[in-house]
Amino acid sequence: MTKADIVVLGGSAAGITAAITARRHHPDKSVLLVRKEKQVPIPCGIPYIYGTLGSPEKNVIPDSILESNKIQVVMDEVNRIDRERHRLLTGDDEVEYERLILATGSVPTQPPISGIDLDGVFAIFKDVEYLAQLQQRLKQADSVVIIGGGFIGIEFADEINKVDSKDVTVLELAAHCLSLSYDTEFCTEMEGLLRSRGVTVRTSAMVERIIGDDGHVTAVQLKDGSRIPADLVILGIGARANVALAKEAGLRLGLTGGVAVDRTMQTSDPAIFACGDCAEKISFFGGGPSPLKLASIAQLEARIAGANVYGLRRESDGTLGVWSTAVGDLAMGTAGLTESMAKDRGYEVVAGTVETPNRHPGGMPGAAPVKVKLVFEKHSQVLLGGQVRGSLSVGELINTIAACVQKRMTAEDIAMFQMGTHPALTASPITYPLVNAAEVAISRMQ
Repeated sequence: MTKADIVVLGGSAAGITAAITARRHHPDKSVLLVRKEKQVPIPCGIPYIYGTLGSPEKNVIPDSILESNKIQVVMDEVNRIDRERHRLLTGDDEVEYERLILATGSVPTQPPISGIDLDGVFAIFKDVEYLAQLQQRLKQADSVVIIGGGFIGIEFADEINKVDSKDVTVLELAAHCLSLSYDTEFCTEMEGLLRSRGVTVRTSAMVERIIGDDGHVTAVQLKDGSRIPADLVILGIGARANVALAKEAGLRLGLTGGVAVDRTMQTSDPAIFACGDCAEKISFFGGGPSPLKLASIAQLEARIAGANVYGLRRESDGTLGVWSTAVGDLAMGTAGLTESMAKDRGYEVVAGTVETPNRHPGGMPGAAPVKVKLVFEKHSQVLLGGQVRGSLSVGELINTIAACVQKRMTAEDIAMFQMGTHPALTASPITYPLVNAAEVAISRMQ
């Protein structure tokens, strides 16, 4: 039997962060991480294995990060959690714990579409060997259909398209790709860019079935009767919490199917915490259930869980939601609520939008237009969210907006924001987009 004070089940973003955090906050306790994978892929890097990276083996989290933090690793599959005896039962052993952190992640959503089990249809499982098989099959395919126009779908489409001369089609059920993440004006820009780069994008496209011949996929048929040839189909339509072990162990589940946790990430069992995609989320906006599953959310929850296992030190303010995506030189990011999301939730909003060069003057090397849209609750003037479109600097600018949302800054607070600027690094202090977007919104509130 293997024993440890703190056992973390799961080896991806949440599990690793939880183990490291537990080690830092409880240095006198032994920490052990249990996972079934020999190699753990970096979740957000998966679309880039085909083009940019060239191999799934180049997109793995190194075990050295665990070794350097003196965290023991056991590679085995857990079959059951024995809560009464505080043990994990594997195929060959038992692992005893004082405190357990569940970080079992998520599994791809696979809709009830006829033909989904045909050879050549791939969901995006976080498994290096599976992804290596997908990469080899992509090399052999001439026509690829991607079902789902979210982050994974569009990033995979562009990566595949830019490497080889293939027919790549993205099918999105909604009116626009990325519509769950951005307002329409941002979505249409991304769709236009994808089309200009040779990707076929079809929106409002409902898949009726996947067609095959001799067990292998040959086409995707839409409800309107059209057929799209396909040697390979990728399913990029989301994920669901991996809670099989938690459910079998009798832990309470939440409204969206994740392991129910409080703001300290504690489950219905005081000795067990949960974090990452397997854990239920509550929204920063109102405290209702949130369906978001992001590595950034996972690591935040993991830092809460790891700190709290021997006494509560941290609490979650709720899931804010911060993300970005990039295709070519176009990058976009969102923090908090978009204008459409806020209106759907019943907020009365005012938005301010500005566009300006991200360098000053505009002729500086690397200068590119950046667009910032901020969304405020009209009466309190509190920032609800923001979106950014521009060059690769978008990633950090959207994080700044996220901090403003999290601290519930008002339009006036942001208009008085003291920023640092430099001609080679930022927009002009006169036209700085964060400040000016707030000023535009203030003028509309008066």
